[in-house]
Amino acid sequence: MSNQPAAALRLHVPEPTGRPGHPTDFSYLRLTPAGEMPMPPLDCPASDMRQQAWGLIRVMDHEGRASGPWVPDLSPEQLERGLRSMMKTRIFDARMQIAQRQKKVSFYMQCLGEEAIACAHALALQPGDMCFPTYRQQGLLISRDDVPLATMICQLMSNAQDPLQGRQLPVMYSFRHAGFFSISGNLATQFSQAVGWAMASAIKGDTKVASGWIGDGSTAEPDFHAALTFAHVYRAPVVLNVVNNQYAISTFQAIAGGETTTFAARGVGAGIAALRVDGNDFLAAYAASRWALARARANLGPTLIEWVTYRAGAHSTSDDPARYRPADDWQRFPLGDPIERLKRHLIVRGIWSDAQHEAAQEELKQEVVAAQKQAETHGTLLDGHIPPLETMFEQVYEHMPPHLVEQMAQVRAEQEAQRHG
Repeated sequence: MSNQPAAALRLHVPEPTGRPGHPTDFSYLRLTPAGEMPMPPLDCPASDMRQQAWGLIRVMDHEGRASGPWVPDLSPEQLERGLRSMMKTRIFDARMQIAQRQKKVSFYMQCLGEEAIACAHALALQPGDMCFPTYRQQGLLISRDDVPLATMICQLMSNAQDPLQGRQLPVMYSFRHAGFFSISGNLATQFSQAVGWAMASAIKGDTKVASGWIGDGSTAEPDFHAALTFAHVYRAPVVLNVVNNQYAISTFQAIAGGETTTFAARGVGAGIAALRVDGNDFLAAYAASRWALARARANLGPTLIEWVTYRAGAHSTSDDPARYRPADDWQRFPLGDPIERLKRHLIVRGIWSDAQHEAAQEELKQEVVAAQKQAETHGTLLDGHIPPLETMFEQVYEHMPPHLVEQMAQVRAEQEAQRHG
């Protein structure tokens, strides 16, 4: 043994590759050229998918050309539908962001820059499948037209027609009939719920599969790892989506474990098939979703998909991203804008034009504006048209227990006293 004193131990704390005033170095992303990633067979063992978990599945290049084995067979009508869905989602977000600033909505969360992921995934789902989303998958609802925009806006405004009767934060929708499970403000719970729902579907001998969603930051929660274990052990028919948009609220993805590895690699380590996908490439997003959902339906087990994208806006209306990252990051992000990329692809194929795009933009804007006006007839936070007081106490228990009956009577009496005060 050496008599030399041991070197002092040091703790490593990951740092982001960009700070306000200093451009981000995006070389950490590990990009793969478009068209180069092979497509494995559906029954490929998870242990043979290291290439797909460490590389990046991409279909479209920067000029809008599509190539490689992941090019999906989508009709011009389906491609136009996908583009319009992304455009509508972005317009919806922008209008609701303004509504929050006008104090008509208390809180809002955009999915700016991430629209391709949910909109493409929605196109690959089948009726009856259940999504367990986070708060940036509004594209799942907007794409499928199962829920009117006005109904979504009523939820955001917590007005008299809010389908959740004011019991949830804005953006935390719940639409069972649309395959959209209640969003939870508690991080990562939906991953375990998705796996449990998928297991129940298999136990019943059903044909429906689940799709769970989580952000890169939330993968640090224990529920994420518990979900992977159950999904692997029981080969649950579920797709586990990790949306790596580079930041949690204000912490860089490396803090959640994304440094020197990928989030998709965690799937391989857990014995689960894994894909790492360009989340700003609509064609790649659809192809990967279809592959993973087909694998689940074929009783071949779960798939974990890491969607590499960028949160272009603030985490929420309560956040100021300029305090922790460069202001021009989104313009410099190597994977670009998902809407512009699909638009370019359609123009290259001769099935879209700038004029059509401008016309669609105006048409969709008017659709969202009309939905907002309709929702506002039922009230906003500004005018006090809210669900009845009783909804605070009802539908919690099958039969209201005495203590809630007493509390409801007390609040009613206080309200009555204020009216005559």
